[in-house]
Amino acid sequence: MKSSNVVWHTATITRDHREKQSGHRSVILWFTGLSGAGKSTLAHAVEEHLFQRHCRTFTIDGDNVRHGLCADLGFSSDDRVENIRRVGELAKLFTEAGVLVLTAFISPFQADRDRVRALVPDGEFIEVYCQASLDICEGRDVKGLYKKARSGEIAHFTGISSPYEPPTSPELTVNTGEATIEACVAQVIQYLEAQGII
Repeated sequence: MKSSNVVWHTATITRDHREKQSGHRSVILWFTGLSGAGKSTLAHAVEEHLFQRHCRTFTIDGDNVRHGLCADLGFSSDDRVENIRRVGELAKLFTEAGVLVLTAFISPFQADRDRVRALVPDGEFIEVYCQASLDICEGRDVKGLYKKARSGEIAHFTGISSPYEPPTSPELTVNTGEATIEACVAQVIQYLEAQGII
């Protein structure tokens, strides 16, 4: 339940001030896809490129937030919804700080991604679909999770025992299943340049 005794405090240093100081706009780059699709790899590689260009950046990784901010959540449908809600609010705060925020989350449900999109003005939520087939992702099985899911050790595993809803109209679809990491990074950077974000 929300408290009725809170009042929004307007800051004297605004997002516009921070963006002007940084020399770029602040947006949410939301990387979504199956486990093993390359979300974290691509997000961190894009961040490295942006950092080299002196952009203010931060990457929020799906596994990392479950060590702290979302440590109390499991992987039920309700917990997944809450996980993405919290991350969306956190990402919004980063944009207010003038930061290019990158998030790497399976975020399997379209409604949850749309809910985060609705938190920010049009054009400030950039959905990046890391497209890789289940066969490719399972073949990589970097963390050994698919093997555990197939053997029944992990319940509610996206792509196996829980659904993944591919984005219906993402800003970017990146073929992380077959393209090189360099090509994928270039595609994201070209989009940011074309939109005047950097």
